[in-house]
Amino acid sequence: MQLSVKNVDGETFKEFKAEAVKEGLKLGKALELAMKYYMGRRKVLPKLRFLDLKPIDWGKGTEKTSEEIDDIIYG
Repeated sequence: MQLSVKNVDGETFKEFKAEAVKEGLKLGKALELAMKYYMGRRKVLPKLRFLDLKPIDWGKGTEKTSEEIDDIIYG
């Protein structure tokens, strides 16, 4: 199958092509592998929700860090 792709950053494409050559792959095969990797990776990553985040204890003496940062930023 032949296709053309628009709006690809030139420098990124050059780097991708160079990596394909280093690996001994034709550009089409390298692109196919990259697309399969991308699609597979998206299925593995869980969808995170903000409400699922748990608080982190930064240790003793950091209880007011948020307030101290607010004072620095907002005065």
